Amino acid sequence: MPSYRTIISALSVGQILVWAVMYYGFSSFVLPMQRDMGWSQPDIMGAFTLGLMVWGLATYAVGAAIDRGRGRFVLTGGALLGAAGCALWSQAHSLPLLYAAWALLGLAMAMTLYEPAFMEITKRFPDRYRQGITTITLVGGFASTLSFPAAAWLLLTLGWRPALLVMAGVLLLVAPLHAWVLRGPWKRPTVPGTVPAGAVLQDQATLRQAMQGRTFWLLTATFTLYAFALSTIWAHLMPAFESRGLSQTEAVAVMVWFGPAQVAGRFAFLWLGRGLNHRALGLVVLALFPLALGIFALGRQPLVLVGFAVLFGVANGLITIVRSNIVPDFYGREHVGRITGAMSGIALCTRAAAPFLTAWALLGLGGYTGLLWLLVGMGVVTLALFALARPPQPRA
Repeated sequence: MPSYRTIISALSVGQILVWAVMYYGFSSFVLPMQRDMGWSQPDIMGAFTLGLMVWGLATYAVGAAIDRGRGRFVLTGGALLGAAGCALWSQAHSLPLLYAAWALLGLAMAMTLYEPAFMEITKRFPDRYRQGITTITLVGGFASTLSFPAAAWLLLTLGWRPALLVMAGVLLLVAPLHAWVLRGPWKRPTVPGTVPAGAVLQDQATLRQAMQGRTFWLLTATFTLYAFALSTIWAHLMPAFESRGLSQTEAVAVMVWFGPAQVAGRFAFLWLGRGLNHRALGLVVLALFPLALGIFALGRQPLVLVGFAVLFGVANGLITIVRSNIVPDFYGREHVGRITGAMSGIALCTRAAAPFLTAWALLGLGGYTGLLWLLVGMGVVTLALFALARPPQPRA
């Protein structure tokens, strides 16, 4: 089996590429597709919505497969499906074909984006997974910084259809990287032999046991609302900047701050915040989120919007660390795939509707300013829900 450092390095490279192509890339293609094909914004957002819905529906199955030791197949197959989805998207001359492409991309995202990699290293390295997760998120934080300028250059140089074929080629390079680095099995955790009959160990909680406590549902509600707001922002980012009077060049100049801010936040956590537990970190992060959105709602000058990008990037970078560590912290790693998959699946299925619903909601809200204030309110509710979530106590 490759070394810890090799696996973490390879998965880090894979994550920056799959995020840049499959998730962050969509927003850059909305306006070119709208101009070229004449499709409405709700029609285009409906394809992204379908992809997110498939992602959510597949998440539990992906987690269960990783619990059974199939992580190599999951991550390799996801990159191949992503390449196929981008290639099909490039040939979309009708909405049904666009939607079919995004159904494939949704499954690919469920199999590749962050959580499958986090689950796999949690299984393989029970004593070092926190360090590995942080390293992967540090590198993956540059995905948006890579995606927006690269997509803008490809669109300007090649047009949107050839640009998607280039992106498909990138994912074809990720698949053999995953297949090579994830060779060899991981060791299952050892369950102590002195457990009293009928006891429930927090370190080995099953999905059913987790769902019986209020903490599971509070965390699920927290991440559901956060994911809904986040999905809305990413899907509508370029049109929202356009509504603030920014040119494409000015918008890209703001967006390139997302990645460095994510990474800076994670470095700050490593340097100053190691004494914080993940619940305390979550409270700080979820307070930054509505603050950043409030700046976006009020700001129209590029320099002010850079402030939004920095705070938003810091919050989005650190919430990944919170979300990926809190399940093994609270429930152990034996069933981390199923518990994380169920929690994320519920959140993703809800957030799948966000781009489509908010495209229609814009009509009643009077534009993007009203939508942003709605998201600020959701951020405040998210913080309150997370504050109510407490670590579950082992039950005998």
